[in-house]
Amino acid sequence: MTTTKPEQREFQAEVRQILDIVINSLYTDKEIFVRELVSNASDALEKLRLKQLTEKEIENSELPLEIVVSVDEEAKTVTITDTGIGMTREELTENLGTIAHSGTRSFLEAVKSEGGNNPDVIGQFGVGFYSAFMVAERVEVYTRSWKKDGEYLKWESDGNGGYSIEEVEEQKRGTRIVMHLKEDQEEFSKKDRLKGIIERYSNFVGFPVLIDDERVNTVEAIWLKSKSEVTEEQYKEFYQFSSHAMDDPRYTMHFSADAPLAINSLVFVPGENPERFGMGPQPPGVALYCRKVLIDSNPEGLLPEWLRFLKGVIDSEDLPLNISRESMQDSAMVRKLGTVVTKRFLKFLDKQSKDDAEGYKEFYNRFSRFLKEGSVASPEHQEALAKLFRFESSMSEDGALTSFAEYVERMKEGQEEIYYLTGPSREVISDGPHLAAFGERGLEVAFFTEPVDEYVLEALREFSGKKIVSADSAGIELDELPSDVEELPEEEMKGLTGWMKDLLGERVAGVDAGRRSSDHPVVALLPEDAPTAQLRAMMEAMGQEAPPVVAKIEVNPQHDLIKKLAKIREEKSELAGKVVEQLTDGALLAAGLPSNPQQFNRKLSGLLSEVLDELK
Repeated sequence: MTTTKPEQREFQAEVRQILDIVINSLYTDKEIFVRELVSNASDALEKLRLKQLTEKEIENSELPLEIVVSVDEEAKTVTITDTGIGMTREELTENLGTIAHSGTRSFLEAVKSEGGNNPDVIGQFGVGFYSAFMVAERVEVYTRSWKKDGEYLKWESDGNGGYSIEEVEEQKRGTRIVMHLKEDQEEFSKKDRLKGIIERYSNFVGFPVLIDDERVNTVEAIWLKSKSEVTEEQYKEFYQFSSHAMDDPRYTMHFSADAPLAINSLVFVPGENPERFGMGPQPPGVALYCRKVLIDSNPEGLLPEWLRFLKGVIDSEDLPLNISRESMQDSAMVRKLGTVVTKRFLKFLDKQSKDDAEGYKEFYNRFSRFLKEGSVASPEHQEALAKLFRFESSMSEDGALTSFAEYVERMKEGQEEIYYLTGPSREVISDGPHLAAFGERGLEVAFFTEPVDEYVLEALREFSGKKIVSADSAGIELDELPSDVEELPEEEMKGLTGWMKDLLGERVAGVDAGRRSSDHPVVALLPEDAPTAQLRAMMEAMGQEAPPVVAKIEVNPQHDLIKKLAKIREEKSELAGKVVEQLTDGALLAAGLPSNPQQFNRKLSGLLSEVLDELK
């Protein structure tokens, strides 16, 4: 029952423009109105809590600080009530009837530049209340200020030309918003629908949110607490709740920062990586919040794609409350936020790798592909990621992992290059023709056994000022070792290599004497910039044509087969030529260069048959 005649007022012209945009074209997800109004209610409660610290006379001081949401399916209404600071008559006009001109202009310019389907831009300009008109044909606002002599007021509008303000019968402190729903928005008058929206967007609001006396936001925003106040069990429960997971988190990173942005973050590494078992790329798993209000549960562009395995929450009060999904990737503030969290996480992993090497090994075995992906996709984080790489090497035991930093510590004095070999396994790499020469000289060789490794190392190129070089590259110069093994005289060797080059022609880049391998007669050395077998296979799998590679052949003058070849090349040149062809084919095959296995076997069978005929 009203006590005064309603006072009719017109909306500010800019407000009418905004209402038209909000109602007709701005939001694609109508449910956003719940988030907006609950967030406003939370702000009103927070303001009252601050008033209680400085003011003794507070209206209805015994009222609990809470938000109550109720629905009436028959009347088709949604009501959101808070016991917060409330509004005076002047504040009603200022907050709901006008908007600061500069804010209005910025809002309209943002809508114009970003298009009509920008679902969240309204919150950047403090006009979230108007989202109620997306679903309501009429909105009533009942309010009572915190001041003892405050009026009991009702604001009402249909969102068209204007609004009315009148005094009404006595009511409690705070604000009650009643939305009379449009016919096509009746779904929002159902309790379960409202409850689901609140659980999604407002689950961590700092005040109780009730529906029919049932508290909806039951999970605490523990990321805002100090680490000393949170138990491992609480971390586990929060991880399982926020990630819809059943396992325990492998790692938990909880940190706060004031600069360069205000950040409260709680990030988890899951126990397992589902992509390891053939599942497709997972969506981003770290939700973005602003002051405990959800902005986006799967924000693309917040963290780099290669950190998609992370779960948890990043909350920054410096963000506009509702920064839109469309503008998120273009936001310098969001990029800065993502960079800060990424750097902090990489430092966190580096510390874990030193504090618990075995635990880190388990993590690396499951998640290394993401770190490797990051070293290629994010050059700015490449150095930090390279510190986290682990691999076996010629100086580590079978199954034991080492790092680039440890490799550099073991390097011989004067060594300026980090050597590596790629292959399907440690066993295959160890049996290859290129490793022995490095071991004989006390040089460590890193073993990389995943198809993506070559691509990663090609992008990395160096670590701690040391160039990373494949041990099968032709450009490597190794020190000569003293040997008591008789070798083919220099002149004979020169004649043999020249003859071999003429015989092989353009199949090879050159034929030279060398001692790269002590137990192989010849080895194929690749140009320094040539993709190896693994990289070529990956390129072909991606539909890319691998560039042609012409290898250099190095001949070992100490090997018995080479000495015998030199003896028979003039007397039995045809047979010697077949031996050279077969040795070359084998060396190229060992280097992973394209070959025809059927032709190789057929030529080998023919050669063996001819050799056996010679022995009769």
